[in-house]
Amino acid sequence: MGSIKQDIKETYLGLYETAQEKWGDFAQFLKEAWPVLVILLLVLLGVWWYADPPPPRHVVMATGQPGGSYDVLGKKYAAFFEKKGITLELLPTRGAEENVAHLVDRQDPVQAAFVQAGAFNPQDVTGVLSLGTISYDPIWLFYRGPEIKSNDFQEIKARSHFFLNSKLSVGVKGSGTYAQAMHILKANGFEEGAHFLNLSGSKAAEALQKGEIEAAFIVDAYEAPNVQRLLADPNLHLAAFPRAEAYARLLPYMQILNVPTGAFSLPRNFPSSDIKLMASTTNLLIDDRMHPALQFLFLEAAREINGKASFFSGHGEFPSFKNAGLPESPVALHYEKNGSPLLMTYLPFWLAELVNRLIFVLLPFCALAYPVLLTLPGYRNKRMKRKIDALYMTLKTYERELTENFPPEAKDDYLKKLDLLEYEALQLRVSRTLSSDYYALRASIDYVRNCLNRGMHPYQVREDFSGV
Repeated sequence: MGSIKQDIKETYLGLYETAQEKWGDFAQFLKEAWPVLVILLLVLLGVWWYADPPPPRHVVMATGQPGGSYDVLGKKYAAFFEKKGITLELLPTRGAEENVAHLVDRQDPVQAAFVQAGAFNPQDVTGVLSLGTISYDPIWLFYRGPEIKSNDFQEIKARSHFFLNSKLSVGVKGSGTYAQAMHILKANGFEEGAHFLNLSGSKAAEALQKGEIEAAFIVDAYEAPNVQRLLADPNLHLAAFPRAEAYARLLPYMQILNVPTGAFSLPRNFPSSDIKLMASTTNLLIDDRMHPALQFLFLEAAREINGKASFFSGHGEFPSFKNAGLPESPVALHYEKNGSPLLMTYLPFWLAELVNRLIFVLLPFCALAYPVLLTLPGYRNKRMKRKIDALYMTLKTYERELTENFPPEAKDDYLKKLDLLEYEALQLRVSRTLSSDYYALRASIDYVRNCLNRGMHPYQVREDFSGV
């Protein structure tokens, strides 16, 4: 029995020789089967590129009026995308109606937009999906004159008639502000008045403070500059919605926001009592053809930018996937349940997307390519067997010539032919399974050569040994 050291040495040598043999077989396999491997590689690249193309590096997004909250929000999204290596081009618009029109138009380059819930009819929208809601859009109704008590319905009604007969800004037509103002007025039985003005948020705020108009609807975030300047003006009042629950029933997309006493200004004790406001929500809408990787990127931007705590929303409240009004994207449904893909958490966006696409394509491709790869060793053996058979056929031709019509002066020529045939055989790199055929060929060549070297007609029986 050998020592442990000897056993380890022999085991190591055995493994080393096996590895060398396998590597030699693999290298020979690559040399012989490279055409098939190249074809498989080209198929993989074709499937990878056409079945799952990479996401574009440039995306166009419709926001809103210049200087508005959507414009500011869009710039935050653009900065987020820039960090991920994607250019997000922002397209200013007049509001929700134009944003939806951009998305519905299949020839339009716009692929994403901020749109207020309730500002469009979902039945008229096709080819558009929702990535969820990302913020509240409170409906502010600022007015001048005597303050209306929120619990005095008759006074509210009388004041409403006064507003309808006075200069009242209801927002630019096609904007979310205009849509929400019309919804509220119609819910109360009012129609659009002749004195209604279609002013943008900034112009309405300026006109109200100067006394050029009596009231103004503004649908914008609490942090918006126009809202803040009007909340800070002691000469203006804010209309509350004491019947908020009724509005929420009539307009299901509406959200109720509670404002405690003094929340807007403790020194002024503004509001002087707890009030309720109505709010729409901002939907993040996309073209349904948008690349899934970009959808995940928009959702990550919404989580990072809109998921922070604000005056009306808690931390992590957005993006939300309720009351979107349009079908949710399958990517949004996946994100709601599972979050972003794991790779996007630990890898740069471009690398995570590349690896994800490779996995997506390689798995089904391997299922298809595996049977093909299994046939390659057999293909290699058959190919080598054909080469051996071809050399055998050449040798058989020489042997036939030697037995049928062989001039003695051609002996040297045939010896040279046999040497060349043996050289071709030596160039073969056969697997272990074909070793017997290979050496049988070598032996057959040597046998014919020995016959030629007898010094007489090959295969001729000497007369001395022939029968009488």
